[in-house]
Amino acid sequence: MKKTIIAASLLSIIAISCNDSEPKKEQTTPAVDASKTETTSTTAETSATTVVLDSATIMKNWMAYSTPGDMHTMMKSWDGTWDAEITMWHAPGAPPETTKGKTTNKTIMDGRYQISNHSASMMGMPFEGMATLAYDNAKKKFISTWIDNMGTGIMNMEGSWDETSKSLTLTGKSIDPSAGTDKTMDMKEVFKIIDDKHQLMEMYGPGPDGKEFKMMEIKYTRK
Repeated sequence: MKKTIIAASLLSIIAISCNDSEPKKEQTTPAVDASKTETTSTTAETSATTVVLDSATIMKNWMAYSTPGDMHTMMKSWDGTWDAEITMWHAPGAPPETTKGKTTNKTIMDGRYQISNHSASMMGMPFEGMATLAYDNAKKKFISTWIDNMGTGIMNMEGSWDETSKSLTLTGKSIDPSAGTDKTMDMKEVFKIIDDKHQLMEMYGPGPDGKEFKMMEIKYTRK
């Protein structure tokens, strides 16, 4: 797409009138604002160097962004049903609450995304949650969302895969329901691959003193 830049320079003409008996004063040409000329020139140069992509390049870039790769293949390997051993801490040093649950992972849209459905019992009440996971080819990062029946919002997180430790660290923000407002709190999730049949998820958040502590740990075993 071509852009046309129209630069308009306005010159002011100063007229000095005199009586017939007085000699006419010499007219002076107003000084040109050098900064404005410089700005106009810079803008024109920037516009001239703008890269216009041809349709073939645009299509190539689009295909690269939308084509599943190695990270998507790895994500698909997590599909299936998993037993979950859940341990929760409501405060640093507090005795943990333990329960069991089930998670079912399924990739959709030709392996581009993964949907995870979770069920368990939390604080004596039925719990259900759902996560979506994506690997963004442009950002080179994983992106996740989380919703459950103990809230009305959506938690968004993103992070990078570390091949050495076989782990994914995601960070983001979540509403702090205890505040009674729209106050948010920092959250961190560490997801580790132990082996083909075992995984570990750790969730971290702020304690009463504002310092980060481990709020939850889930050990997954593939059925």
